Amino acid sequence: MKTFKQTSLLLSITLSLLILSPTNNAFYLPGSYMHTYSQGESIFAKVNSLTSIETELPFSYYSLPYCKPQNGIKKSAENLGELLMGDQIDNSPYQFHINKNESLYLCTTNPLSQEEVKVLRERSRDLYQVNMILDNLPVLRFTEQNGMMIQWTGFPIGYAPAGSEQYYIINHLRFKIFVHEYEGSNVEIISTGEEGVSVISETETDKMSGYQIVGFEVIPCSVKRDSDYFSKLNMYGKIDPVLCPVEIERSQPIKENEKITFTYDIEFVKSDIKWPSRWDHYLKMDGDKIHWFSIMNSVMVILFLAGIVFVIFLRTVRRDLAKYEELDKETQAQMNEELSGWKLIVGDVFREPQNPKLLCVMVGNGVQILGMGLVTIVFAALGFMSPASRGMLLTGMIVLYLFLGIGSGFVGILIWKTLKGNSENWKSVSWSIACFFPGICFLVLTFLNFVLWGSKSTGALPISLFFTLFALWFCISVPLTLIGGFLGSKKPEIEFPVRTNQIPREIPERKYPSWLLVLGAGTLPFGTLFIELFFILTSIWLGRFYYVFGFLLLVLILLVTVCAEVAVVLTYMHLCVEDYKWWWKSFFASGSVAIYVFLYSVNYLVFDLRSLSGPVSAILYLGYSLIMSVAIMLSTGAVGFLVSFAFVHYLFSSVKID
Repeated sequence: MKTFKQTSLLLSITLSLLILSPTNNAFYLPGSYMHTYSQGESIFAKVNSLTSIETELPFSYYSLPYCKPQNGIKKSAENLGELLMGDQIDNSPYQFHINKNESLYLCTTNPLSQEEVKVLRERSRDLYQVNMILDNLPVLRFTEQNGMMIQWTGFPIGYAPAGSEQYYIINHLRFKIFVHEYEGSNVEIISTGEEGVSVISETETDKMSGYQIVGFEVIPCSVKRDSDYFSKLNMYGKIDPVLCPVEIERSQPIKENEKITFTYDIEFVKSDIKWPSRWDHYLKMDGDKIHWFSIMNSVMVILFLAGIVFVIFLRTVRRDLAKYEELDKETQAQMNEELSGWKLIVGDVFREPQNPKLLCVMVGNGVQILGMGLVTIVFAALGFMSPASRGMLLTGMIVLYLFLGIGSGFVGILIWKTLKGNSENWKSVSWSIACFFPGICFLVLTFLNFVLWGSKSTGALPISLFFTLFALWFCISVPLTLIGGFLGSKKPEIEFPVRTNQIPREIPERKYPSWLLVLGAGTLPFGTLFIELFFILTSIWLGRFYYVFGFLLLVLILLVTVCAEVAVVLTYMHLCVEDYKWWWKSFFASGSVAIYVFLYSVNYLVFDLRSLSGPVSAILYLGYSLIMSVAIMLSTGAVGFLVSFAFVHYLFSSVKID
């Protein structure tokens, strides 16, 4: 109790200070902790995994014959999200001194072996990029295509001129580092990121006057060097600067027994860009009009479906109920022989569905996934998950999923208890809820991991990470799901408004299968989602930054609304033709959107990822697309089922039955 009071007091003081702080002297910073460097201070760049949009198989930077740091290779601490994405961040020998322009020598390799030449040519052919990081900023490269400047993160390992089979290695880098002079007065900063939350008071700012890195660009080129001369120099020895690019005759070919000399130039440029705005270049996304067009298209679909639901509720249902309840019992009994539609299945509409346990498990998992997605997107839209904190988005999703197990257990067991009339076997159902979606992910990821291990990619998850994920699931998600199930078992079940007959009613034959209508219903939610899905797939597989979470939040809200409306309309249509088996159909009426998402992913692979090469890359893509589609099916299906259940319960609770 004492600790709780102390914590509450500390939080109260912190909040009071934040509220009373002058608003003109503070700003929110959704990135990592700001670092101010003094004149001449030394800073080293870091290197991430080598990546390619052709193969999607990351490899370690030091799997190639690059220069190594003098003090050895040291891996940076990586969070769970970075490990799952295949990031491997190491230190590098590239050293910079703040505000000091230099041209430096790094090292000369040993003569290239046949295997090294083969690997370098393969990586160059597959368009692998070197991803370098300075002060948490990825390096940018600009190229001109068709009169337009194209921005890239990273630079290629090597290249082959058009019409030539000879590859040349990038061995000289011309860096341009933009710095903003920081005065350090009357500024209070709250920052969130890898170093947590920090507050810089005015008394500390005098010590922090200096320079902040606000931009990191590179011009890569290949330069043929006299390896015998340069090998006599020490690392960081002074050399003459090089103007990139250079003629092809002066470029360094990738050949057996060739020695490669690595050098780099540094140019510091003062910039008016302030530190909080330094990520604007990376996060700038075109196509706002396309996003708004997608949203307006979704709004029109919602209004159309809302009109149908409005007619169902206010004209059809209300009118039928009014006429039905105005009659006396004898007339109602006589009228029942002539009635058709949903009024004839009063005694069967709440009959237990097939595989009720699986239905409860899938709805529970869907609630958990939907909650995870909604909270994650809200936090990202508010700026709490900055791309400056690599892997934070994926880490946040996993943590939220683990802790939302209590919600999935509660909802799943409450539905189970409602269907069965008691809470018998609730533990078994809770275990199934806890294992269903994680089990699917585990099986798919294990298969993909064997594929990555076979390719010796850094994207392969180490065994230790598998045990870590298993421990997180078993120690957090499973107990919370069981707790949620226990709470659900203690809550009174939802009482059905009508009794169920002992003998099931025969469902009239239909001209066409009812599942055909259910599968076709998924096209409406897909129409809400597919434009934003294109941007998300482009971000994941083509290495683009995605940071329009405000649009994504709107699309998610619209998607949930469309799913709810589609499920209600289809459920009512099935009831009108005396089909009381609406449970699973309401789930798949909205959940069938996942089929179209997976088919669109295949279409994206064939027509938009034509550069993707090899069966391994295609298997990886399809495996991750399958996990995404299953998650979408469960979450949208849960929305459709829960809304349909509420609709049917309301509809039949309005009918007076003896």
